[in-house]
Amino acid sequence: MKGSKLDLYLSYGYFRMHQNLFTCRVLQFDDRLYTAHWLRLVLDEVQYGKKQLQVLKRNAAFTVTVKPLMLTVELESLYATYRRSIDFDASESVEACLFTGDTFTVFETYVVEVRDGRRLIAAGIFDEGEESIAGILNFYDPAYRRYSLGKFLMLQKIEHARRLGKVFYYPGYLVHEYPKFDYKLFPCEAATEVFDVGINQWIPFSWEAVAEQSRGILGLGE
Repeated sequence: MKGSKLDLYLSYGYFRMHQNLFTCRVLQFDDRLYTAHWLRLVLDEVQYGKKQLQVLKRNAAFTVTVKPLMLTVELESLYATYRRSIDFDASESVEACLFTGDTFTVFETYVVEVRDGRRLIAAGIFDEGEESIAGILNFYDPAYRRYSLGKFLMLQKIEHARRLGKVFYYPGYLVHEYPKFDYKLFPCEAATEVFDVGINQWIPFSWEAVAEQSRGILGLGE
């Protein structure tokens, strides 16, 4: 699942889960059904505003490296520290998130490492296709929470993809009326598209479009 093959599946609203691809339209949280809406950013259209530039400036002293993913004790230790600090369900480990016991990978996977001196303080994992990247996982040391490292990792993935001449960045989905996923709009809402499952096309993102799609998915249309 590499190169143009990954690009194709991403373009139809599919995404990685372990060593497979999946898609979904409906999720359940707290006994209520919500609709999922897949997103992508058109990289040539991404422009940073004040908030994005502030995040980049705040983290300018840290060292950023992008390299092929290798599971290490250091990486798993950082993830374990992060997982203990969050209030939502997450995989038990990086290995469980990406492999679940498989000893091979069908994806071309990289990691953005952020270091404060020699200390690993954040990591962002993504898969790379021919024309796109897909952001899979971001985690960071909670002691550095004030640096907005999750958002910083998204910006670093975008910059890496643009250096390579990629066309799209797929950050996953957001959920209508469930704001925990809204951070995926942070890099540049104006450059974001949402997949319309009714017509199998990507359209410019707007909350109005998401609301209309949600009504259609749940059968609540006029």
